[in-house]
Amino acid sequence: MNITTEQLFTEARTQNGYLPQPVSDEQLRQLYDLLKWGPTSANCCPARFLFVRSAEAKARLAACVSVGNVAKVQEAPVTVIVGMDLAFPDKLPQLFPHTDARAWFEGKPELVQSTAFRNSSLQGAYLIMAARALGLGTGPMSGFDAAKLDAEFWAGTSVRTNFICALGQGDPAKIKPRSPRLSFDEACRLV
Repeated sequence: MNITTEQLFTEARTQNGYLPQPVSDEQLRQLYDLLKWGPTSANCCPARFLFVRSAEAKARLAACVSVGNVAKVQEAPVTVIVGMDLAFPDKLPQLFPHTDARAWFEGKPELVQSTAFRNSSLQGAYLIMAARALGLGTGPMSGFDAAKLDAEFWAGTSVRTNFICALGQGDPAKIKPRSPRLSFDEACRLV
């Protein structure tokens, strides 16, 4: 696989529409098998990924997103709900076995929440980069009702929604002009 910085960054675009080409189970497994290697603090890996692709599941998802995102989740072959497992410390003996990292989080719900959010966001970014590396277009979104999504898709679990991201072969006709970015001097400081 010969991946370029253009494919990952400078030529990659947020997709606003998708071609009617399915994303296979094998592609989704390849996607996860790439993104799982991205670093998280103490290898905590709190992200959980729910791949929504059936018509019934898309209808349930569409009922939870803002009006501007309904068409996107209905048209995309797959929309990933990137969740954060608030019970991630229970996996630390498996994922970070050389010390008792689970003890770091005992009785500290704010630390659990902030660690889960920060690291599942990282893993969601790895998902986007892995998808781009595999030739899939992505459309990350935050226009949704998190409480509705949690009730609809994560009920009875310790997982809460972080963000959603559409996946598939992007429709070039629906790409908007590239928006500007901040310059180095606007976004960075050297100290």
